[in-house]
Order: sequence, then structure tokens, then C-alpha cells
Amino acid sequence: MTDASKTPVRKTPLAAKVPAKASTPRKPRATPAAAVKNTILTNEHVFITGGTGFVGQALLERLLSSHPDTRMTLLVRGKGSLTGQARLAGLLRKPVFKNWIEAIGEEEAHRQFASRVTAHEGSLGNVGTLPDDIDVVIHSASTVSFDPPIDEAFDTNVGGAHGVYGALLASKSTPHVVHISTAYVGGIRKGIAPEASLTHEVDWRAEYEAAKSARIRVELESRQPEALRAQLSAAKARHGKTGPQAVAGFAETARNAWVRERLVDYGRTRAESLGWTDVYTLTKAFAERAAEELWAQSGHRLSIVRPSIIESSLHHPFPGWIDGYKVADPLIIAYGRGQLPDFPGLPDSILDVIPVDFVVNAALAVAARDAQPNEPKYYHVSSGASNPLPFHRMYENVNRYFTENPLPDGTGHITVPLWRFPGGVRVENALARREKQAATAEWLIEHLPTTPRTRAWLDVVTKGKHGLQKLRAFTELYRAYVQTEIIFDDANTRALLLSLPEQIQETEGFDVTEIDWEDYFQKVHFPAVTTLTRAFGKRPAAKERATRALPLRSDVVAIFDLEGTVLESNLVKQYLQLWAGSVPRKRVAHDLGNFAFSLPRYMRAERRDRGEFIRTFMRRYKGFRVSEIEGLVSGSFGRAMLRRALPDALRRVQAHRDAGHRTVLVTGTIDLMVEPFLPYFDEVVAGSMHERNGVLTGFLADPPLVDEARAAWLRHYAAKNGFDLEHSYGYGDSHADLVWLQLLGNPSVVNPDISLYRHAMEKHWNVLDWKRGSATSKPILPMPTNNTAAATDTAAPQATPSTEGVGQTS
Repeated sequence: MTDASKTPVRKTPLAAKVPAKASTPRKPRATPAAAVKNTILTNEHVFITGGTGFVGQALLERLLSSHPDTRMTLLVRGKGSLTGQARLAGLLRKPVFKNWIEAIGEEEAHRQFASRVTAHEGSLGNVGTLPDDIDVVIHSASTVSFDPPIDEAFDTNVGGAHGVYGALLASKSTPHVVHISTAYVGGIRKGIAPEASLTHEVDWRAEYEAAKSARIRVELESRQPEALRAQLSAAKARHGKTGPQAVAGFAETARNAWVRERLVDYGRTRAESLGWTDVYTLTKAFAERAAEELWAQSGHRLSIVRPSIIESSLHHPFPGWIDGYKVADPLIIAYGRGQLPDFPGLPDSILDVIPVDFVVNAALAVAARDAQPNEPKYYHVSSGASNPLPFHRMYENVNRYFTENPLPDGTGHITVPLWRFPGGVRVENALARREKQAATAEWLIEHLPTTPRTRAWLDVVTKGKHGLQKLRAFTELYRAYVQTEIIFDDANTRALLLSLPEQIQETEGFDVTEIDWEDYFQKVHFPAVTTLTRAFGKRPAAKERATRALPLRSDVVAIFDLEGTVLESNLVKQYLQLWAGSVPRKRVAHDLGNFAFSLPRYMRAERRDRGEFIRTFMRRYKGFRVSEIEGLVSGSFGRAMLRRALPDALRRVQAHRDAGHRTVLVTGTIDLMVEPFLPYFDEVVAGSMHERNGVLTGFLADPPLVDEARAAWLRHYAAKNGFDLEHSYGYGDSHADLVWLQLLGNPSVVNPDISLYRHAMEKHWNVLDWKRGSATSKPILPMPTNNTAAATDTAAPQATPSTEGVGQTS
């Protein structure tokens, strides 16, 4: 581990002005009393944008707790039924205000908040009429993503600045504007970055107009016939069994995703082509130019504060305060989870990190400064020049922390990888090779029979793919920040610090030389972000949710599929069993040959459309006598069906009935086949087949009740009978069941095929493995409930279910 006191001073012209890091924190010089003027805010009216964000919350809390005579107005947009003022009041529940509330009491805190803080209803694009007595504006609102679509980045960062400064120009206020930017606003460069206006000739207005029209162009491109055909073809290949409307929905979702990816790539590429790392820094640069041209050049006061990578607080409001993951935290957590085997960072590059309370203290000190009209001043709130943190030292801290405090992985603890810093090219080659291997493994698993083992293999491959996707995303997003050779000059910021009274320097200072990086990371920041990780991970696992007791209520329905869910059998097995009990011996060879010849056709139909398969396969029942089938169902065939019933399924059905839920078995097979299950359910919905003189014709009386047809039936059934689908339950096993399962608030997949399993894992649905009972196990008998007087004799069921529903009920 590298000791902080042994870190050499960087040999640059700037470093000559910076004293070497001492083994104990260095205190700034005291300021002569005569120079103490306009150094702190007193009774100003402060207008804040981005007040509900990370920096905005910290600014508001510091003003409330340390500047008791100030008044604050926050630009807040209503959200849903909540007004801006209601959203503002909800901020007091945030942890950032905890210490302040405890210090003065909850009643007094609410009184002060109500009297000192006002919501200004509006948005960055529609600010509205501003108050005429604003003394200070702190514009901190911006997008929080490095890589958003180009139109969103420009709309928030550039359009937001344009909207705020346009509204200020239309008001009677002439405030000192503090514009919060980023230290990385200078783009791709090396060496010292000065605290000065950016030197570029790019027309920000022209770029803004081009970005606004980008979505229109990309949307038109996505709607070209060849693009739509490609999306539809991919959707049919993966989701064809779910039905035509579902396929169209998946295709449209894919089109929207393509549009977003295209706009993200547009922003990234345009930024790089102009010399910036990403669209975030590009638009922040243009926002600065908008502030200069619209506000400063109109004869007003402007200061631009450029923080580097903002992370959790060092001191105030308490050590480690943070509101969600910030810039470096996803990388930190991914490493702790073992998802980053290596990373293309330069070990001796400077990772410039700054605690959020230093940014807030500096911004408020800048706001109180006696600024001059038409003379913008710039401040880097950064650590790289005065207290540099090499990337290898950051890695050593992360490795040490997660080695001593490993994250759990369900069966034990995660062992974090050792980085060798092999260089960007080798990391990229290794990543590409592993992505290809993962894609091949996934393809192989998708073509294997679906079993618990293949699903477990898919889990491993999916986890690996997610890790690779994360590594790919982090490599692209963070490369510029972990390979940077920029040092941010902080002379103006240090001079500002030294101009403050000694007491203010101690309580609201921003002296980065006092930061002991090892102490900050090991005792403050890493514990804070890992606490967030555990908080985000408290959601119960699907298995745990599935075993919870069912709530007692009569307005919910539990829908069960038959084949593969309640019954370990399918239409083909059922047919073969009936055929074996009824076919004349002289027709055995002929029928078997015909069946084998037709099997490929059935398989193709099953892959394309579940309903097409049922219609095609049920033609084989042509010529069967109804009386013969009924005899087999009430005898050997029915007993065989019940032996193949999944005990876990029947127990679950009974649990729903005991809870007062309406239990419904819905199947695409014909009614003659489901007689053995009548006593177990309150209702059975099945299809039927035309018959002539007691002989089946092979033609269904109604379309098969599968995929979208079942979803339509379910919506109709719930509306007609007053069932609450949001709290109802569904159980299915096939990808064809996806459409109706997603209508229910509690979907479960039972022994699912690979496609449904993948979707269930993505949506965090319950995944259940229900196994067939042993050959010697006794059948589970249905128990009568208040819902129905079900018969208990499984060999000769007598219950008569309801005839409600679209499909014929037996």
C-alpha cells in the first residue's frame, strides 16, 4: 500500500507553486481582518436549479444549517399529481437533512424550511417568470449521465442553460450567477488545464440545433422498410410463439432501443470529432459558452465552478453522505463484485476525486465573492494539482477494502481480481475473445433440451455476459478518466480559500491537501457505497417470494396452464397414450409411419406458433369415437394423467383455494382430455372438437386458447367477474405463456423453457421447479372449499365447473 506521505510531488510547472504533501494536514493561513469583506453569504435570496439532485441537496442543506438568514427559491417541476412545492417538502425526508433537523428539532426545522424555502414551479425548458429580488443564482442542474442520447444531453445541459439565462434576462433581477460545470469540460488534452474560458471556436448554437433535429432523422431512419423488416424478423425468430401482437410489440421495443443506441453513438462520435471525451463534457462546454455569451457579455456577474469527480462528503453533513451511486461508484462496486478482471487504465494517471462538501463550500464562497460585471472568473474544485491521486493508488485502496471486506455472493464471499494493467489493446482483445465465447455458449444452451441443469448453465453464461457488457460499457465510458494526463490548475480556488476568515476555512473550507486518501476511501467513501449496495439488494429473492403465505382475498384469480405446468405431459404424449389404447393392431405400423413422417412438420409449427401446432396436430384425432375416449379417460388414461400430475402444482392450487382465490385451469387441449382435473379447480377452460355421429372430425370448434387469445380471454374474464389482475396469480411453462402471464401482478414460471426463463430472470418473476412425484407416491386428493363442492373421488370425478369464459368449459 502506498503511504500518502510518500507520494512524490508531480514535476510540472504548476507543482512548483504547490507545497509537498505533509504527513499531517496543512492549515491555510489566517486572513487579515481588513480583508474580510464579501466572503460569506448573509441575507441573500438564492435561486437554485437542480436542487433535488446530489449537489443541489448539499447546497440547500448547507444554506439552511450554516447561513440562517438566507432565503432559497428552487426551480422544481411537478411530477405526476405532486406539485413542485409538495416535492420540495418531501426533501426533508432525505438523509442529508438529518443532522440539521436533530440539531434544531423537527418542528423548528419544518417551520424554517417552510419560511425560507420556496418552490418555483417550472422546468429548465420553461422557467417562467422569475422573482425580481434574486441576489445569487446557483445553476447546478444537468444530466447525470456520461453517455445519454445526443438530443437529451443538449436539451438538459445546453437548452437548460439557455432557458435559465433567458429567464434571468427577462426579469428585473441582476444576480451573481454561479454556474456549476465540470473540470473535464476542456475536452481531450494533456498537460495543465487553466482556470480560464475555454479556447474553441465551435458554434454551440448550430450544434444545439443539429442535436435537436437528430432524433427526427434517426426516427425516420428506423422506420425505413428494410430496418422494420430486420426488427420484425428478429422478433419473430425469438418471440414468434407469443403471438402477432406480442411480436409487433417486441419489434417496436427493439426499434426504440435501436433509436436510443443510435443517438447515444451520435453523441459520442460527435463529441470525439470535436475533441471532447463524451457528449456530457461537450454539452457542459457549450453550456459554459451560453452562460458567457447570454449572461456575462450582457454586463452581468458570472463565476464558473468546475468540480472534478464528485463523491461522498468528507465532513458535512456527515462523513460518507451520498445520494445514490456517483461517477466512480459503479466501477468500484463492479470491481468488488468480481466483474472487472482487468481494466485499461494507466496506473500513473491522475484520478481527480473531490468530496461533495468541498464543492458546496467552494461554490458558496464563490457566490459570496464580490464579482465584477462582464468579467467571468473560473474555479477548479479539484485535487489533482495539490493532492494527486494516481490511478494505481486508487486501485490499491479498492483492492485492499474488498479483500478485507468482501461482498457476499450467496454461497460465500467474492474474491476480487488482481489487476496487472496490461494496456488498453490487450484488455480489448481479451474482452472481444470472451464476448465471442459467451455468445457461442449461449447459442449451444438455447438448442439443448430445457432442464434445471441447462437453466443453471444459462444463469452462469448470462451472469458472465452481463459482466462482459459491464466491462465493455465501463471501458468505453471511463477510459478518458482513468487514462487522463490532465492536471487542473487550482490557483484561483486556493486563493479564494485563503481569502476566507480562519474560522470559515476550518468549518466550511475546501483545502484538498487535508484529504488523506487512504483514510477517506477505507473509512468514509467505500463503506458508504457498499452500504448503498446492500440497501439496493434487500429485495427478496423470487424463491422466497414464491413460498410466502398467500393473502386471503376473494377478488383475485389464479390461472394455471396444464401441459408442463400442472401435468408432466404434452399433447403428443397424450395422443400417443390414447392411440395406444384404441388403435387396431393392423393399423399400428401405418399410423406410426405416418406419425414419424409428420413429426418435422409438427416441430416447425410449434416453433412458429403454438396455435398453429395445436390445430395441425389435433387433426390426428379425426375418426376417434367420443365414447371410446371417454371410456379411456375415466379409466386407464385418466389414472395415468393423474400419476403424471405435479404434486407441487396440485398443492399450490389447493393453497389458492384455501386463501379464497378463484382457481382456473386453462388449456389448449380439448375438453375430453381434462376430465380427471375437474375436482381440483374451481373452473376448467378448454377447447372442443367438432364431432359427427359421435366421431371426431379433427377440426376444433374454437381457435386454440393460447398466447394472445388466452390474454384476451383473461382480460374479458377478469372484467366480467370483477377480479383484480394486479393482485392475481399465473403459472405457465412456455414462452407462448408470456403474453398472458405479464397481465398478472404475480406471475410464476414453472419448469420454463429457455426463452421464458430468460424473460422471467430479466423481469424478476418467480421461477419454480416442480418435480413429478415418485411412482409409489399417493395421489393428492382435491379438498372441497367454499368456492366449489368438488368431488374427492379422482377416479370418477363428478364436479361440474362454470361455463363462463370464451373457450368451452368442461
